[in-house]
Formats: sequence, structure tokens, C-alpha cells
Amino acid sequence: MSVDGTARGNRRIDRVLAEDFLDGLRDMPLAEVRELRTEAEQEEVDLSYLRRMIQGRLDILRAELNRRDGSSSQTLVEGLAEILADEPRAPARGLGRHTTVEPSRADSHRRYVEALVANVDLSDTGARSTDEIAHAMRTLSEEEQSISAKRRLVQKAMDACSAEITRRYRDGEADVDALLSQSPPDGE
Repeated sequence: MSVDGTARGNRRIDRVLAEDFLDGLRDMPLAEVRELRTEAEQEEVDLSYLRRMIQGRLDILRAELNRRDGSSSQTLVEGLAEILADEPRAPARGLGRHTTVEPSRADSHRRYVEALVANVDLSDTGARSTDEIAHAMRTLSEEEQSISAKRRLVQKAMDACSAEITRRYRDGEADVDALLSQSPPDGE
């Protein structure tokens, strides 16, 4: 429920992406702003995890197509570690984010991704036609793009909450000493 009592949806993604998620942010108590940021952060972590799972499956399918066209001579099993290894990435375009939050729905994400390409068994890609693999890759690519778009929107919500929290401390509306007094002592 939102502050005014209206429903925002049952799923966290629906709440975070709702048009009214940030309504009244400037007037909310600091604790509520932090709760919104935490909710958005958890959703961002879950979307990132889901996106990585899809990308891993795309990498496996791409490797099979490369083997078929002669770009690679390795079998899937021989090249799996290399296929799934993180490749060097381009410089980040957005804000750097460090989080200690773990995905909250790892099992349901795994089942979801498996259902996307249930007709292509990734443990035996060699038994699938090139058309089946290409279709699975299109399905996964479209889903990855959709998830990436949602993730960017969730990150904007996180950034808005963080900016509001920062503004309150900068403008003296929130007290750093009060925050520090709420922190547990070292060792707890």
C-alpha cells in the first residue's frame, strides 16, 4: 500500500515500477524513503541475477552455433568454463553500485529462465536444430532486453531515493549523529 492507502500491486517489481512509487518522496519520513530505496535495491539485485542467468544461456547457445559454423572446435563441455567466464566489460555508464544484498528469488528465477527455452535442452544443444537454437536465442534476447529496461527504471528509483536521502543530510534535515547512534556497535 502507498502512503495514501492505494494498492501498488503485490509483486515488488510492480510496486517499484508503479508511477506513484516515488510520489511524495520529499515529504516522507526518512525511514520510509530508506524502505523504498531498500525495496528498489532488492529488485535491482533480483533483475541483475535474472539477467545474468539469461546471458549465460545465450552464451551457451552462441557457443554451439560457433561450433557448428567452424568458429570454434571445442565441444560445449570442453569450453563451458571459458563460455561462462566473465569477459572484460566496457567502462560503466551509470552510477557505481556496491551492494551486499543477495537475490531473493533465485529458485523462481531459475525456473522462469528454464521455462523460456524449455524446448531447447541446454545440456544437449547438439541434438537441436540450428533453427531451434536461433529461436531460443531470440526468445532469450528479447527477455534480456525487457529485463534490462526494467532494471534501468528500478535504478532510477534507487537513485531518486538516494538523492533524497543525500539532500536531507546536506540540507540539515537529517542528522548524521542520530544515524550513527542507531548503528550497532562493532562486533554485533
